[in-house]
Amino acid sequence: MSQFSFEYPFFLLLILLFYICAKWCKERSRAIFFPHVGTLIAKTAKKNSLLAWLKWTGIVLAVVALASPVITKSYSNSKKEGRDIVLVIDSSDSMRQQGFDPNDIFKNKFDVVKEVVGDFIEKRKNDRIGMVTFADVAFIASPLTFEKEFLSNITKMQKLGMAGKRTAINDALVQAYNLLSKSKAKSKIVILLTDGVDNMSKIPFQDVKNMIEKRDIKLYAIGIGTAGRDYNGQYLQALAQAGKGAAYGARNAEALSQIYDEIDKLEASKLNDKKVIEHTYLYTYPLFLAVLSLLLFIYVRNQRGV
Repeated sequence: MSQFSFEYPFFLLLILLFYICAKWCKERSRAIFFPHVGTLIAKTAKKNSLLAWLKWTGIVLAVVALASPVITKSYSNSKKEGRDIVLVIDSSDSMRQQGFDPNDIFKNKFDVVKEVVGDFIEKRKNDRIGMVTFADVAFIASPLTFEKEFLSNITKMQKLGMAGKRTAINDALVQAYNLLSKSKAKSKIVILLTDGVDNMSKIPFQDVKNMIEKRDIKLYAIGIGTAGRDYNGQYLQALAQAGKGAAYGARNAEALSQIYDEIDKLEASKLNDKKVIEHTYLYTYPLFLAVLSLLLFIYVRNQRGV
């Protein structure tokens, strides 16, 4: 945004002062010796109009230069620091359970999760997001990407039974951490969602916990359903604590949506917004023209012998 102004606008009042002086401070000494000087001035008015124009142009431009005209440009230099996020989604057979969404009791857990995760993806404008889906085995459904439309389509394409029926949470976390192993982002996050207890992983819990503790990756763990019956809350809490994150429990679709909203707020992209102001001083232009006008004034006056 550009704005024109004067750095010292009060100097513009000098123009009024010069005008008043020209109007009321005329030299009267000549009237003593030349009482008909008014008639002579009238006859030479046209002749001296150029001199008057040059004189006033020089005066006005000199005062304008003294007031220091300036163009001010202000703009924001915004630098957004995004995150690398891996979503780990349970697609085991237990996710077929219906009734998780009170507004649509025939919708199963997995369909609800896909909708909530899809909304979360849309909100993360400046982040790279990847996805790991797991059941009997864990596989990378999407690498880290900024392409939100691609990732949303991948989310919608996920089907129950693609990776089996049982639950391999530890193996899925290893896949997620491997996906972030080459990430250069300053902030790396894993969000685990499950409704079951690990009963299929090849990698022991303690080994996974040690891996999580050693890596600079924050872990959020979400259990859906009823703690103790559907998922092991203490197990998820231990994982989240190792990953310096937090563990959550969601008994219905609304609670799950609120959890993802909370994580979205906790892990908001950093915005370094610096306001830059640039001043362009223009006094040299009117000053140059003022000097030129006054030099021409002196030259013309000398040539005419005025």
